[in-house]
Amino acid sequence: MSPATPADVLDLRRRLILDGDADGFADLFAPDAVIEMPFGGPPGAPARIEGREAIRAYARQVLASPLRLADFDVVELHQTTDPEVVIVEMRTSGTVTTTGRPFTATSIQILHIRDGRIRLFRDFPDPRGLQDG
Repeated sequence: MSPATPADVLDLRRRLILDGDADGFADLFAPDAVIEMPFGGPPGAPARIEGREAIRAYARQVLASPLRLADFDVVELHQTTDPEVVIVEMRTSGTVTTTGRPFTATSIQILHIRDGRIRLFRDFPDPRGLQDG
């Protein structure tokens, strides 16, 4: 059986996130993986998370927040000349359960995926996604 392609990993990531499976999401990452949010993420989010277990704890925290996701879509998937690196245009929609307010958030993500595991995940969200609604 061949290793999962980046598209396979992203599809599984989508299903796990929409199912609220923080542990399954974290298991997509290599043990020494890193998540970076260089331009800032959600309020209170760290700029850098190192290691699968730290990613697991963060994923549990995010999935327990008052944000309920309705959809989490790859709008575009861009392959690079490096087969382990993809650039993803994302659109996420859902509801803030404490207010009932709907939201749509977009981001550009750069992922380094080797042997079916995410090694580096850089997220560049549009900061306007959770404002105003």
